[in-house]
Amino acid sequence: MDPSAPSGSSADASASSSSSAVEDLAPGMAAMSLQDRFELLRGIGEECIQEDELMNLLQKKPVPICYDGFEPSGRMHIAQGIVKTINVNKMVRAGCKVKIWIADWFAQLNNKMGGDLKKIQTVGRYMIEIWRAAGMNLDGVEFLWSSEEINNRANEYWPLVMDIACKNNVKRIMRCCQIMGRNDSDELTAAQIFYPCMQCADIFFLKADICQLGMDQRKVNVLAREYCTDIKRKNKPIILSHHMLPGFKEGQEKMSKSDPSSAIFMEDDEAQVNLKIKQAFCPPNVVDGNPCLEYIKYIVFPWFEMFEVVRKEANGGNKTFTNMDELIDDYKTGALHPADVKPALAKAINQILQPIRDHFNNNSEAKILLNTVKKYRVTN
Repeated sequence: MDPSAPSGSSADASASSSSSAVEDLAPGMAAMSLQDRFELLRGIGEECIQEDELMNLLQKKPVPICYDGFEPSGRMHIAQGIVKTINVNKMVRAGCKVKIWIADWFAQLNNKMGGDLKKIQTVGRYMIEIWRAAGMNLDGVEFLWSSEEINNRANEYWPLVMDIACKNNVKRIMRCCQIMGRNDSDELTAAQIFYPCMQCADIFFLKADICQLGMDQRKVNVLAREYCTDIKRKNKPIILSHHMLPGFKEGQEKMSKSDPSSAIFMEDDEAQVNLKIKQAFCPPNVVDGNPCLEYIKYIVFPWFEMFEVVRKEANGGNKTFTNMDELIDDYKTGALHPADVKPALAKAINQILQPIRDHFNNNSEAKILLNTVKKYRVTN
């Protein structure tokens, strides 16, 4: 097996079959009301631009196309692994076809993995394997490699990119550089300045009805809607931006791959998970800016639909929370203490991650991918 090839793996075989399988989603979707489908999709987003357009889309189009994408850039943290799995499965359940854009060329433009495309593609296949093990519903998903798709339809893609570039000035494009994890003070290459024009073009190239990306990608998604105004296109992409999980340290608004202690990674073992959560910022009675509570809200409750606390009778006894509001109320009053929260959170996260660990231990192809990516981490 060649772990650097972008195609030919078991993950790619699943992806190629999914485009036909997704057409069979409509019968299952028919059991849901229009309002139920709307609420399921709307629940994914911290922000939705525009809610009325989303409802109208669901009324008129039986199988809307949702676009998500990622740069294969190394280790996968739990927000990318588990939160994406939760969100994609909701989109599929709501009757959508999900196109996941494996942005290998974009990672190269952004100098990820030293700009080595073969290594980037290996990381991409490793990430797909994680989602498979995590339980992502691949019947409703189509994985598309940006390098292959753009090469195959270059006459369609590049004129679109150039038109977007022509209709925007450098200052407007520079405001979108946050999508690459860059800020105004970074010294950008010309390739990185061109990146937002390409990401904007992706939305139209993939014929996406809904852009389902993080809040950190909001600016380029808004750029796509503004481009529609420029070209007088009536149907604008609906922006469904999900919440960004914070890092474990105080004041960390976003997880950092460069700081392993700031987040749970999909390959972390049980002891690592326990230690990171034990050391996490979790002040008593304080809800805002509390990363442990955010993990519970955005990972544990969507996964298990409950949060189970095991403690001695002297400390209040065992309690199972069935909604986040109840948990927050107890936490604010002190009835629920960080010493209760942290071991319960660690146990829940380890339960979620155990099937992924088992998959990479027991599946020979997955094990090769993981070991190859680990070597990249060392050499890079």
